Amino acid sequence: MNHRPTEERARPVRPEETGPAGATPATIPVRPGEEFDLDAVTRFLQERVPAFPGPPLTVRQFPAGASNLTYLLRAGTWQAVLRRPPFGPLPPKAHDMVREATILERLHAVFPLAPRPLAICADASILGAPFYVMEYRPGIVLDRDFPPGVRPEPGLCRQLSYLVVDTLADLHAVDFRAAGLADLGRPEGFLQRQVEGWIGRWQRVETEPIPALAPLLRWLQAHVPAQAGSALIHNDFKLNNLVLAPTLDRVVAVLDWEMATLGDPLFDLGVSLSYWVHADDPDVLRHGLPTVTTQAGFIRREEFVQRYALRTGRDVSGIGWYLLFAYFKLAVIVQQIYYRWRAGQTRDPRFATFGAMARDLIEYAAEAVAGRGRGLL
Repeated sequence: MNHRPTEERARPVRPEETGPAGATPATIPVRPGEEFDLDAVTRFLQERVPAFPGPPLTVRQFPAGASNLTYLLRAGTWQAVLRRPPFGPLPPKAHDMVREATILERLHAVFPLAPRPLAICADASILGAPFYVMEYRPGIVLDRDFPPGVRPEPGLCRQLSYLVVDTLADLHAVDFRAAGLADLGRPEGFLQRQVEGWIGRWQRVETEPIPALAPLLRWLQAHVPAQAGSALIHNDFKLNNLVLAPTLDRVVAVLDWEMATLGDPLFDLGVSLSYWVHADDPDVLRHGLPTVTTQAGFIRREEFVQRYALRTGRDVSGIGWYLLFAYFKLAVIVQQIYYRWRAGQTRDPRFATFGAMARDLIEYAAEAVAGRGRGLL
């Protein structure tokens, strides 16, 4: 499928249409190669979103993230967010915008931190791929740095830590059946399918042999734990997928529901821990996953786990396996992006080093297995 609009019918977004530089925090002018047909989106909004006031429509891009593309749309005081898959060939079943938006439609009513979709477009002929438009939740996303003028005092960092853990626990308490999401996945056999599925994904994008991979995979396959119940899981829950109020004292939105499913809630906890980096962690984590959590005051991974256990009542004694698998899963995701970059399917220069990062993550996880996981938390 051609994911780029044709020259005859498309008018790409021009720099002058993106608004003045710095007009919206955390956005940039649309990156070259990631433009879309602004006229087509304007017509779509006029037909499908009653609150849309009409043209002129301007767009800027959210630069963070390495998967789906996210844009801020503006028309006067009206604002919304458009999400679409990346350009180029994609892995099967990945980047399913209709599925993600449908999850949000159902989830929003019972978990208000999930933004409400305004319109879903399954017709790939408009932008070259399905997309959806959702409400914009203004706020602060903490990634590598705190906003200018904010001093990361230890007390603030500790408070932010608790917000992350407690929001994850609240998500896992959602009654997914009442939300109409019982058909979202198959909780039975979830962990075994994850192991088999992510190994298969690695094999499809492998670009060089990594000696540490085989012993890591043998250990993960031999030690799959008994499943710790079933819950709606986000599958990529981390600090920079949360939108915080400007006062940094509450969460106003949870973003990026692309991989949400029904499964073992400790799987979600393991993923969150893999992104929770300390100042004394090895280079592969500190430099590969830069984050504000290295600042003094953010709780240690061990306390993260303990607070989650207290909030949920779940047995977390086997969390080491989940964390090691999360590192492998992250390595696969990074390698998939590198594979696309190497094939020329994306020009984003950030991705040139992702192959080395995937290798380093696998080697780190393999070393942890050899050391029986000492120091992981």
